This record gives sequence, C-alpha cells and structure tokens, in this order.
Amino acid sequence: MNLIDAHSALLTLAAESEHVDNHKSISPAVTGGAALVILLLLLWITTRFNRDR
Repeated sequence: MNLIDAHSALLTLAAESEHVDNHKSISPAVTGGAALVILLLLLWITTRFNRDR
C-alpha cells in the first residue's frame, strides 16, 4: 500500500464516520482553573521541600 492509497483510504473512513456527542462537554474555564490550582499546589509543595535556598 503506497502513500496515496493510504491517504484515500483515510479520507474515505473520515467521510463515512459521524461523531455523535451525547454528553455535555467539560467547561474550558473549569479545566483551566483546575489546572491552575494543581500547578500552584505543586509549586507550593516544591518550595516547602526546598528550604535550603
């Protein structure tokens, strides 16, 4: 199978599939806020263990 055959097969597969979204999406604000809180917590933990500086 060469590159052109693989490309056309993938295009056919992508065109035939349908995405059905039956659930509510996760809010980007909640995701970003949770990531910020986790990173700040990790920063706080790192600075507590690094008292020699």
